[in-house]
Amino acid sequence: MKKQLFFLSLAFMTLVFSACSGGKKGVFGATSSGRAYEILVVVDPGMWERPAGRALFDVLDTDVPGLPQSERSFRMMYTAPANYDATLKLIRNIIIADVQDIYTHPKFKYAKDVYAAPQTILTIQAPDEASFETFVSENKQVIIDFFTRAEMNRQIVMLEKKHNDYVATKVKSMFDCDVWVPVELSSTKQGEDFFWAGMNAATADQNFVIYSFPYTDKNTFTKEYFVQKRDSFMKANIPGAQEGMYMMTDSLMTDVRPLTIQGEYALEARGLWRMKGDFMGGPYVSHMRLDQVNQRIIVVEAFIYSPDKMKRNLMRQMEASLYTLRLPGDKRTEAEIPLSATKEQVAEEE
Repeated sequence: MKKQLFFLSLAFMTLVFSACSGGKKGVFGATSSGRAYEILVVVDPGMWERPAGRALFDVLDTDVPGLPQSERSFRMMYTAPANYDATLKLIRNIIIADVQDIYTHPKFKYAKDVYAAPQTILTIQAPDEASFETFVSENKQVIIDFFTRAEMNRQIVMLEKKHNDYVATKVKSMFDCDVWVPVELSSTKQGEDFFWAGMNAATADQNFVIYSFPYTDKNTFTKEYFVQKRDSFMKANIPGAQEGMYMMTDSLMTDVRPLTIQGEYALEARGLWRMKGDFMGGPYVSHMRLDQVNQRIIVVEAFIYSPDKMKRNLMRQMEASLYTLRLPGDKRTEAEIPLSATKEQVAEEE
């Protein structure tokens, strides 16, 4: 039996949650259809227009955090159960609203690669529409994280097969760390305890940064300390087009939250950057982690510049790279890179 991992938020583990048998190839060996972050909702049309359906719509319609413009978390389609045919069953992300009085309480079920691969199907079961509405609203972030992390896992699988070897080699030699970034990041710059890789494109420009500094105490993992360190490194290494211009952090538009990655504490920072003295700016996301072997902090970051394009998918593609970081002493094999903490994993075996 081959073990497969699917990674959910910690909140999922506290719910009454059961998994359908999954992890197989699609029954017809088919490749899934649909775009990244596109979800098909299978729901009774009447319910879709009532409060229960609107609650699910509102969850999927939630804005992606940390972007300068409003962009919804997912692109939605919906169909009645009677029209859920063989073609629609090939969609990569599916939510099934299953409301029947045979259930005693609301719960989630999920399955992988049932009709095609890669595919994720989340079924939300509830005895009535009122409990469905409450359950969905209370677990808003769980649902968002479920499909966001599913898509990031798919990106990580692609990165494992095809990533920038030069960047991986430089990061290994400079920091003794492993990381995978897209091959398109062909421009690079090296500084003191700092490395940047990017596309140098006029738009849809994706960038990766890694830097390190000594660990002092637990106060390192605060928003204030992070912003101060980030501004210091960016001012020294990411200048603007003219003298006196440099990248800086918009501290008012930066939010931080704790993460558990590979069983260890990390700090996620997400927000906006801008070029001092210029009109350039955009979103970024950073992971600050403790390298216990060397008693230093490693920061990996993705940021983009895309003034005339939507930014959600560009950011999420790059964010997946941050989860591939392996610190010194990490003994995991390449095929076992988790997207989130051990406590946040749901394992399927078939």
